[in-house]
Amino acid sequence: MPTTSIKDFIYTHPTEPPRRTRRAPRRILVQAWARSMAGDEGEVTVLGHWGSPFVTRVRLALRLKGVRYEYVEEDLRSKSDLLLRCNPVHRAVPVLIHRGRPVCESQAILQYVDEAFGPPTLLPADPHERAVARFWAAYFDDELGAPWDRALRAGTEEERAAWMKKVVDAADGLERGLGECTDGGRKGCFFGGESVGYVDVVVGGAVSYVHAVARVSGERLFQDEGRTPLLAAWLRRFGELDAAVELLQDVDRVVEYVRFIHTKNAAKATAN
Repeated sequence: MPTTSIKDFIYTHPTEPPRRTRRAPRRILVQAWARSMAGDEGEVTVLGHWGSPFVTRVRLALRLKGVRYEYVEEDLRSKSDLLLRCNPVHRAVPVLIHRGRPVCESQAILQYVDEAFGPPTLLPADPHERAVARFWAAYFDDELGAPWDRALRAGTEEERAAWMKKVVDAADGLERGLGECTDGGRKGCFFGGESVGYVDVVVGGAVSYVHAVARVSGERLFQDEGRTPLLAAWLRRFGELDAAVELLQDVDRVVEYVRFIHTKNAAKATAN
């Protein structure tokens, strides 16, 4: 029997035990559906789940750009008709609905938000700098996020340690990327320089998980000032942003979430 990944858990569980987040009542979902499908000029709806870092990055982008939106918390064990109709392919959050049209997948949503709404912009104006930003955003998801997901769903400590080594190595690469984007910190502490940019939002959605992993397993992905000084400074500054204070998940809650996943997958590995 396959183990449960963090992404699978987010997509199939309404909340982390033992706490329970009440799903939006059907009346609210129907109203959201009606408003979003009406195609009103400024109507924006986000379908999400509290534990998803992918949803968090979308909400951060909207908050940074000053876009007002309605947020609908999905019970992903019993997905709403609105979610299934808006994302029939992956049937997953996040989904952004603007003027009655859905946009799916977090990085696609971020790029849509950047183009559809006013300043501040997230992606640079220069084509090369824009390509560099997209490269490092993809690097984070593919080289750091993917093995991180495997580490979180590992059934044994040995397997988890092997995957976490890949995560730590990828964090070293991300440190080099931050140095490239900021000229070694001389142009600012964010990937976007003095201001928050596209890569900051992509990485920022996972900040609560960075802190949670440090507490659960002791792995300091970004916090080690000797190994990743630029990321350590970035982590502090990003966490001080009003948008981050408002929208990042409570770390205690994420710690409980991660421990539940570890326990569940360890039990499955033992049973097998």
